[in-house]
Amino acid sequence: MQAPSITPVLAIQTNLYRNCPVCGNEDAASFLEKSGLRLVRCRRCSMLYANPVPAEFASGQYYDQIASEYYLSPAKLESDYSPVRFERELRIFRKYCSAGAVLDVGCSSGAFLYQLNCRFPGSYEILGTDVSGPPLDYAQSQGVPVARGTFLEMNFAQGKFDAVTFWAVIEHLVNPAAFMEKTATLLKQGGLCFLLVPNMKSLAVRLLGSKYRYIYPQHLNYFTAQTLKKFVERNFSSVEICSTHFNPFVIWQDLRKGGTEVANPQRAELLQRTTRYKQNPVLWPIRVLYQMAEKTLGAARLADNLVAVLRRENE
Repeated sequence: MQAPSITPVLAIQTNLYRNCPVCGNEDAASFLEKSGLRLVRCRRCSMLYANPVPAEFASGQYYDQIASEYYLSPAKLESDYSPVRFERELRIFRKYCSAGAVLDVGCSSGAFLYQLNCRFPGSYEILGTDVSGPPLDYAQSQGVPVARGTFLEMNFAQGKFDAVTFWAVIEHLVNPAAFMEKTATLLKQGGLCFLLVPNMKSLAVRLLGSKYRYIYPQHLNYFTAQTLKKFVERNFSSVEICSTHFNPFVIWQDLRKGGTEVANPQRAELLQRTTRYKQNPVLWPIRVLYQMAEKTLGAARLADNLVAVLRRENE
């Protein structure tokens, strides 16, 4: 299989043109265009990806200088540090990794590692990294150790970690295959990698199509269960690929608004609102119905996200 590659910057200096992030193929057909985002479908493996992409996403400049305000907004921080925020990720993570050294790539404000450390004190040696400096400052203020710099350029000891996590990160990367290759070298033999990405065959996408708010310029890679499996098989064996999360409020709002762009403050406010609904004991009966709906959609791989649990096998 041809290794994925990034082609040189072409005539438009602010954009990068690239090959398929899964198989490296150069041949792709146009799929859709929305608000400056152009998605193409690889003719070889059917992967959907943005091409071209703004150079600021490749350098990390966008997340360090522009998006950090969103990640540090009061509404976003309240939601991220809520006990219910990472309950699904923690449940899946604990199923396969009960202790050890954990690296969270794209850790943002450190909320996942904070929850992991608080709920299971003494079980994990945690470390977070991100390209965005201000959220890392916040993570440190909450007692989360961080490593600063670009992941592909950072020096970690090979075979150091029992687990590496990418929660809602891979979809943002210009060259995600390079991240997987490096991750494989950082894991111990039999170590685990956890990925969470949006699901392009979710109920939300099927109902909304291009009106879905998470088809937007910051998302560069759009996976289905099939393309996600192809993406990881070069470096890992697949332990489990499942579907999780469901937010009916997103579907309702996007249907009403007809696909207009949702600003970061509005996204943070919706996350804050749904988090509070989950914590409200008065709404417990509704939450039970919601959990049943999410479980049903997950079983059919129609929930909002895909989670892949991967293992680095012995060489």
